[in-house]
Amino acid sequence: MRSPHEIKRVIETRLRSYISRDRTGIRRELLRLFVRIKSMTIAELVVELEKHFSVTFHKIASMVGIIASRIGILRVTKSPDGVSSYELKDKYIDVVVRIVGVS
Repeated sequence: MRSPHEIKRVIETRLRSYISRDRTGIRRELLRLFVRIKSMTIAELVVELEKHFSVTFHKIASMVGIIASRIGILRVTKSPDGVSSYELKDKYIDVVVRIVGVS
């Protein structure tokens, strides 16, 4: 079984790899939004990212899905009306800030 330190190192490696393939800066900005605005829905993310990027709901949903499932740094909660809200897990905030910075 992996120690918490080893798990954090694996997460950091996956996140660095994911960010390294970011040609437009949208992935980096998406992660910055999660650091600044703790909990957001896909629709809220689309509204924020539309200010600087050409995005679609599907594109943002795919990015959030990858970050939540493959990298494993997001927590998902569902409201009573079925809307999913995503937030960065507390134990990974420092890793994300170190990798993407916060402006």
